[in-house]
Amino acid sequence: MRVLVTGGAGFIGSHYVRSLLAGAYPAYADAEVVVLDLLTYAGTLTNLPSGGFRFVRGDIRDPVAVTQAMAGVDVVVHFAAESHVDRSIAGAADFVSTNVVGTQVLLQTALAEGVSRFVHVSTDEVYGSIDSGSWPETHALEPNSPYSASKASSDLLARAYHRTYGLPVCVTRCSNNYGPHQFPEKVIPLFVSNLLDGKPVPLYGDGLNVRDWLHVDDHCRGIQLVAEKGRDGEVYNIGGGTEITNRDLTHRLLATVGAGEEMVEPVPDRLGHDRRYSVDWSKIADELGYAPRVPFEQGLSDTVAWYTANRAWWEPLKPR
Repeated sequence: MRVLVTGGAGFIGSHYVRSLLAGAYPAYADAEVVVLDLLTYAGTLTNLPSGGFRFVRGDIRDPVAVTQAMAGVDVVVHFAAESHVDRSIAGAADFVSTNVVGTQVLLQTALAEGVSRFVHVSTDEVYGSIDSGSWPETHALEPNSPYSASKASSDLLARAYHRTYGLPVCVTRCSNNYGPHQFPEKVIPLFVSNLLDGKPVPLYGDGLNVRDWLHVDDHCRGIQLVAEKGRDGEVYNIGGGTEITNRDLTHRLLATVGAGEEMVEPVPDRLGHDRRYSVDWSKIADELGYAPRVPFEQGLSDTVAWYTANRAWWEPLKPR
């Protein structure tokens, strides 16, 4: 078996690759692993082991590079994406180009190469914002940022390639990820690294936006279950089961680092800031046996400890 991991030098993709090579997924124990990554600002080879896989530096929008990387591949796990909402608000073009066109190039190449499973990794943000309850996979897509709109578009392309051509595609939609190796523009590594540097943390608006937090290891286990046992053409939500406000998250980080409330700097709210995300992940639990294993308190503490011990990894990545 040969597995292609797109975006495998990024935060979630590299965790999947490291887990796969470490034997965490027995069904893929003998798999050959190919990583395709352009190594943009958020992808770095320092996230990956020193060997055990073939690395291809290339753009998912480039049909030649994609065809070369996908030759002989049985399974594609597609993580590669522009993913930071703030960057998409500042400039949407790269998000549309990479997330939509890049996904179409991958789908078309997978069809031509006869790939037996294509897992498209998406986000709960495609559903929009929900005041109460949780979204099932059948909920309408109502994205509110250029980022989430580009991901919703790529989800629909994945659906279309299954319905039109019979490509064996599954889509996963996860809640907010956290863990080691996350680029320090996202809230947890940004706040932790700021606090370690004695700098304030910028809290949007009133801080009452609610997110469900999912440890990256749980997310990757869910993706692997879908890769192994998911039904073709289906969407699977993957949640963490810990919904808290951004203000509560901030206070937990302050306490873990040993900083006070004076380190919180309120800033104007993000444009179009979704108030609450919440996915119903009963489908993947019932069909595939998924359940998150990492308690949030332990996962958050371990994540803070990782950033504390790995200043040499994140310090060069932060603007000065």
